[in-house]
Amino acid sequence: MIIDTHCHIDLYDNPIQIANECENDGIITIGMTNLPSHFEMGYKHLLSFKKVRLALGMHPLYAESHKKELNTFVKNLPKTSYVGEIGLDFSREGFRTKDIQLETFKFILSHIQQEKKILSIHSRQAEKEILTYLLEYNIPNAIFHWYSGPITLVKKIIEAGYYFSINPAMIKSKSGKDIINKIPIKKILTESDGPFISIKNRPIHPSDIKEVINYLSALHSLDKSQIETQIEHNFKSLLNSIK
Repeated sequence: MIIDTHCHIDLYDNPIQIANECENDGIITIGMTNLPSHFEMGYKHLLSFKKVRLALGMHPLYAESHKKELNTFVKNLPKTSYVGEIGLDFSREGFRTKDIQLETFKFILSHIQQEKKILSIHSRQAEKEILTYLLEYNIPNAIFHWYSGPITLVKKIIEAGYYFSINPAMIKSKSGKDIINKIPIKKILTESDGPFISIKNRPIHPSDIKEVINYLSALHSLDKSQIETQIEHNFKSLLNSIK
């Protein structure tokens, strides 16, 4: 079984086609959203799907829209077990809205700290701050999506009980491989981050996660079926924690 814990289904040219592919291929897929209003637009279209779920998001690079979306976030929170894409981005692209991002992130964490939710976290150049706030608000379940931060922080994230989701772009760079090497297989999940990654000159599909499975199989000297079983076990452990 393939599991895609981070895919922007709504940003494909034909979102329903992607959702149908996942449903027909048996790929468990969590669709991220960038704003609560985007969640509202997509939610009704995926209600009939068994393998595809939609997450309630507030992307840090959409910070200028956050204030008017806060009430929409709270209103829709009971509709899903998944919250994402949320987080902080202190890169050159996001730094000018740092204060808004921090205010929003703390707002979100304060509203979910008593809820049973699974978070998918954007942490670019704000990894230490993210970890600090997750611990401060006693958030038990979080996945660090496409982690690119300090390798020295990986151990602390693992000790806090959090997971990392790995995509095909990470296995093609030295820095990505170095990070993956530090993550125990019991703390790894898989993602496509589609459509933001390209495979053979086309947008990635969730089925392309098999490249990550193949890589982890070679890395850990395990059969591909064993890797898939382990990742399925990891994901089910998260699901069991919110029951």
